[in-house]
Amino acid sequence: MDSVKVHFDLPRTSEDWPPVEIESLWAQPVGDDVVRLGNAPWFVRGVANGDLIRVRQDRDGRHWATEQVEWSGRCTIRVVPFGSGPLRGSVQRVLDAFEPFGVTGEGIRRFGLAALDVPADADLAAVQRVLRAGARDGWWDYDEGCVGDDWLAAASG
Repeated sequence: MDSVKVHFDLPRTSEDWPPVEIESLWAQPVGDDVVRLGNAPWFVRGVANGDLIRVRQDRDGRHWATEQVEWSGRCTIRVVPFGSGPLRGSVQRVLDAFEPFGVTGEGIRRFGLAALDVPADADLAAVQRVLRAGARDGWWDYDEGCVGDDWLAAASG
């Protein structure tokens, strides 16, 4: 089956965030009204690559997310590299820093943001150590867009 775009309405949490009203993610249909997400979101909170999402189609045939059916176990972490820091704002260098841990992702230069896709079997404690060290050393700031109990346990352990 062909991939489809799934659209998510994004509620504003502040006057200028998120910077878009709708985010669209690639997905693979797995049922009449259920799709499996094919990439990590930049702005949608609470979902990750591989999640099963229920959708509805509008009159124009666009797919709109209505609810998360099943979490994939993957985490989504958003990282914003500082332009004045050692990475000079490079989202690619952020992605490169996490690649040794099996973490992939995508950067969006327009917003200076990298969305990390952290597999469930990654060394979560090691990923968190790099995140915290980068934040402490002025390389970036980060946000936990979608995490689970294993991520939280690794943070406290």
